[in-house]
Amino acid sequence: MTLDSMAWLMLLPPVLAFWLIVLFFNRWKRLSHWTAIGAAFISFVLAQGIVIAGLRMGAEALAERPIHSLLPWLPTGATVLSLGVWIDPLTVALLFFVSITVLAIFVYSVGYMHGDPKYSRFFAFISLFAFGMFGLVVADDLLMLFIFWEIMGLCSYLLIGFWYHKPSAYRAAVKAFLTTRIGDVFMLLGIAYLYSQTGTLSYDVLFRNHEVLHRLATTPSVIGGLSVAALAGLLLFAGTVGKSAQFPLHVWLPDAMEGPTPVSAMIHAATMVSAGVYLVIRAFPLLSAGLGGAAGTPPKVAMGVIGAFTAFFAATIAVAQRDIKRVLAYSTISQLGYMIAALGVGAYVAAAFHLVAHAFFKALLFLGSGSVIVGMHHHQDMMEMGGLRKKMPITFWTFVAGGFALSGFPIITAGFWSKDEILAEAFHAAMGGSWLGWFVYTLLALGALLTAFYTMRQISLTFLGEPRSEHAEHAHETPWTMTAPLVVLAFFALTFGFVGVPEDFPVLGPLFGGNFFHHFVGATLMEEMETTPLNWVPLTISIVFALGGLYFGWWVYGRRPLEAGAPDPLERALGKLYTVLENKYYVDEFYDRLFIQPTIRLGAWVYKWIDRGVIDGILHTVAKAAVVSGQLFGWVDRVVINGGVDSAARGVGRMGEEGRRGLQTGLVQDYIFILAVFVILFVLVYFVRGAGL
Repeated sequence: MTLDSMAWLMLLPPVLAFWLIVLFFNRWKRLSHWTAIGAAFISFVLAQGIVIAGLRMGAEALAERPIHSLLPWLPTGATVLSLGVWIDPLTVALLFFVSITVLAIFVYSVGYMHGDPKYSRFFAFISLFAFGMFGLVVADDLLMLFIFWEIMGLCSYLLIGFWYHKPSAYRAAVKAFLTTRIGDVFMLLGIAYLYSQTGTLSYDVLFRNHEVLHRLATTPSVIGGLSVAALAGLLLFAGTVGKSAQFPLHVWLPDAMEGPTPVSAMIHAATMVSAGVYLVIRAFPLLSAGLGGAAGTPPKVAMGVIGAFTAFFAATIAVAQRDIKRVLAYSTISQLGYMIAALGVGAYVAAAFHLVAHAFFKALLFLGSGSVIVGMHHHQDMMEMGGLRKKMPITFWTFVAGGFALSGFPIITAGFWSKDEILAEAFHAAMGGSWLGWFVYTLLALGALLTAFYTMRQISLTFLGEPRSEHAEHAHETPWTMTAPLVVLAFFALTFGFVGVPEDFPVLGPLFGGNFFHHFVGATLMEEMETTPLNWVPLTISIVFALGGLYFGWWVYGRRPLEAGAPDPLERALGKLYTVLENKYYVDEFYDRLFIQPTIRLGAWVYKWIDRGVIDGILHTVAKAAVVSGQLFGWVDRVVINGGVDSAARGVGRMGEEGRRGLQTGLVQDYIFILAVFVILFVLVYFVRGAGL
């Protein structure tokens, strides 16, 4: 079986599972989940087959001659729009983690969603979600990518609001849908602009053809000071800002926690937000095309500033959250900021490396939080937890593995290697005189310190000490369908980083083959990717911040675990600042006052004056005129038309009656007289005509 046929076949099982469950299996819960899991497993096998074949081909061969297949789709006059699959080293890396995390989440969902009345509906929607991500990863052009991008947007809406009987759930679904649509509109404008300038949306032309890239980078756009490449890149990046929840469109992602926990894991690790980062990684040649200032091209500057700020901004909010899933939600926003900022300083491979590593440990953490929630009888407040280490040992140890990976615990976690590569690249750019490099490195380093702190805070409040509520007292370990995926993901959260150990790292570099991930994924750009030399300054700072943040979190929350009813120690230390952080800097309230309430008032004004006053007034006037004209025509019909016809009929009737009375007398002499009159008239007519008169 060829690689392109495997890619096409990989897309079919999830979408077939969706239709089978919706149309036929929705009444049989077991059949529904076996259909969904079976489809995910088939796609997993095919995806891993593509990965193995891609590794055997080698990075250079796969980058120079990507697997490309087209199918005719939509005739457009003289041309035909086609759907295609595209497999290169970056695609292989994405398929590796997407297929694993999707399958793990599907198996986990059997235990988490057990007993839910809409069980089959859930597996139908989540299958469609997986189909959207698989299609996006193998898409060969921006149009096909956008189609699957929007499929995922629909699925996120359906799954965030899955428990739509809860007002908070359906409001979160609408909020997510509308917020991401803002970015999607700009992204669609960017796609249309690129098509108007090049006549194609193919990756092969837009991202690999140096002549096209040079022309786009040197052609002025409709906005002064920006080239076509810069403007199109900024518009595409706006799509990532919405989909990957970067400031200022980050507000939808924490509220998305209203959906079931497997949905949170899908959104934060396997599909939705990963798609946003994948877009800018895929479009990196376009985003970096052209001459920019000292910091780079406008899209790269935007990515560096927004990504770094978002990473630090979200990390500060996470330190004051009480909901176990919301801590992870803001953590995801922060880690996505790391990836975006990495691209801003040109760290293409580091961004892709952290995207894959983050998917494993963030899926692990979300599924671990879901295990805690089920064990806690669906309570999510960490202040009501505590003491779960002994009651849920598998969940505890796997959660610690994920938490340490998120914190960048040295050497033994994937997060250390991926995050350290980003910090090293940013420090290297800073030492080269880039102000953006200093900006990115400073905020990301501080974000790393905060990440380690809030991670240990979360572990301590959830698992250490004694139970602080009745629910924690009676907590229990979850079934194997939930814990087995945790163990698998914990393995990758700890070991995946070894594929990206720098070549010059003592002992481990030569041992693990010298940064295999860098050479494999870096080949996608078909140019020599320089490796940043090992610098012990950022490495030491990274290790100190990771260990220091973990220790400080343990010192505040783990050394003397909280007792039931005790306030958060950080609240006493930070005072009013804690309230600001707990309320997310009041960004939602600010948006409510700046956008939502004025929109509501504008809508009320439009309804009152435009809709009811102008539009309804016109319609009512037309309606009244129609009624009056109808009444007039009714009078004409009754009086003139019907009256005239009726009068004529009555006249004919009277004439007939009078004639009958005058002619039909019943007297013989009258009839003889009439006959005589007609005979005389006949004779006169005859003689007159005969005489020629």
